[in-house]
Amino acid sequence: MSDDRIVFAPDDVDLRRSPLRRGIAEPTYVLGAFNPALTRLPNGNLLLLVRIAEALAEPVRDGRVRSIRWTPAGYTLDSFDAAAADVSDPRFFSLKGGAYPFLGLTSLSWLLPVELSADGARVVAVHYDRAVEPSADYAQYGVEDPRIVAIDGTYWMTVCGVSGGRLCSVLYRSDDGFGWTSEGIVLDHGNKDMVPFEGRLGERYATLTRPLSDAWFVSAPDSPEGSGPSINLATSPDMLHWKPLAGPALRPLKGAAATKLGGGTPPVRVKDGWMLLYHGVEKQGAVGVYRTYRALLSADAREVLERDETRVVLEAAPALIAPIAHQAYLPQPVVFTTGIVRDGEDWIVASGEADLACRLTRMSGRSLG
Repeated sequence: MSDDRIVFAPDDVDLRRSPLRRGIAEPTYVLGAFNPALTRLPNGNLLLLVRIAEALAEPVRDGRVRSIRWTPAGYTLDSFDAAAADVSDPRFFSLKGGAYPFLGLTSLSWLLPVELSADGARVVAVHYDRAVEPSADYAQYGVEDPRIVAIDGTYWMTVCGVSGGRLCSVLYRSDDGFGWTSEGIVLDHGNKDMVPFEGRLGERYATLTRPLSDAWFVSAPDSPEGSGPSINLATSPDMLHWKPLAGPALRPLKGAAATKLGGGTPPVRVKDGWMLLYHGVEKQGAVGVYRTYRALLSADAREVLERDETRVVLEAAPALIAPIAHQAYLPQPVVFTTGIVRDGEDWIVASGEADLACRLTRMSGRSLG
């Protein structure tokens, strides 16, 4: 395979086989096929579990702005007064005049398994019959941004469940990477980036977390770290019950470009500890500029051994999506890295490019560790 390329994009999705056909007869389109989880299957092939953001072709009709919602009976459409909504962003609309900012999504996300050859060079199969879709009210507006780890023969996947009541982390389990069983909510408190370690810390499982908040308390004046969305850690005896750790944490650095951090790839064991790729967001425009950075935690995850945000591992690559640039909708460059596997002496890294398509990048072991 080439070192850096788009491997799956909106036009590769056959919406005739979408789970939304159970209830939504109106025309839809793929807003994005992006932010894929990545793992290696028992047969040696790679698996991308791709987030498909499926949107109505006509979100506003007859003075009403409409959104898609999952129900136990199938999918349905809700509508709201368009005059009372800001519909300027293609990803969501905001309702005016509420006690809090109330948002509605213009798309609903489900997950599509895309099987690749062992080296990631070609698509082997697209498994519509194994799609992962919402299955409970806590994910009535979709399941987003999966991460997969394989530990002792069991595959674990975390997703963000979106609903009118909460943002939460939902856990799935599989024996083969295809048949997924939901274990329900495992983290609440607005956590959008639950990223498990691919392995245990002693006898306990471990994960990165990234709780959200509307406000942050200021850090100490003499601290090198600032305040804001940051990466924290938690451990569990069984992947179901999680205890937050007091430290360490990756917090925004004062004076650095990135003022918001979040987990990217599952931490993987390397010679000197646990390596992870994470995203940092530079405040710019409505979305911000997303870049991928590297950190190294100690073998017991009690210490951050390496972190250098002057070295960018991945930046957005507009040239990669030039053939589908007419489908792009974000005003700022975004790369959102979500998966990593070994391939001989190299690493294969999966990312969402521009919230639009799936990007696969081959990196040498020497460059990452």
